[in-house]
Amino acid sequence: MPSPPRSRVRVARPRWQRRKDARPEEIVSAALEEFVERGFAATRLDDVARRAGVTKGTIYLYFDGKEALFKGMIREMIVPHIALGEQLLAGHKGSAAELLRAMLGKWWELIGQTKAAGVPKLVIAEAGNFPELARFYHEEVVMRGSRLVAQVIERGIAAGEFRPMDVPSAVRLAWAPLVLAVILKHSLLKCVDDTFSLDPYVALHVETFLRGIAQSPGGDSTHA
Repeated sequence: MPSPPRSRVRVARPRWQRRKDARPEEIVSAALEEFVERGFAATRLDDVARRAGVTKGTIYLYFDGKEALFKGMIREMIVPHIALGEQLLAGHKGSAAELLRAMLGKWWELIGQTKAAGVPKLVIAEAGNFPELARFYHEEVVMRGSRLVAQVIERGIAAGEFRPMDVPSAVRLAWAPLVLAVILKHSLLKCVDDTFSLDPYVALHVETFLRGIAQSPGGDSTHA
């Protein structure tokens, strides 16, 4: 007698399969995009996992939760660029104006022109509801970046290249238009039909700032 036909059993595959090459870098990159698009409060770890192509459990292998993931994202995507600026300061042999121009320009290239540009707006928008995260960002990024620019300005003053000034205020003047640029990039300029280009705006700001703090009325020595 012939054997009865075997019924085909369909084995359900898991919805998520962890890739062997999954790395924390992929997770923080996905977290950056989710945080910037949705905000910290609205971002779910499930959304980050989906974008990264890993399971939610994989995230917990590297981060204790959403706050730890946010801090990891800052340390991986933002802080290394500040460390690069510190290396530039340590090894620079030219004028303070050249160094400051290079630092601010590199910040715009590595932060302002990348997905990381959305982080300042994110932190400002969420600071009231998540003050601990705002304090973390202030200590890890704002204060460290401010100290870096202050050192360059102080070097220029000591060399007679920059005029004496209130250095903390000068540091804020150096950064404020750049922060405004990335806020506009991730807010108003996404909603209106405007041909305003941020690159020339940033370049003009840097040159105007350098001329404003230069010892000579005509600007820094590279433009004399």
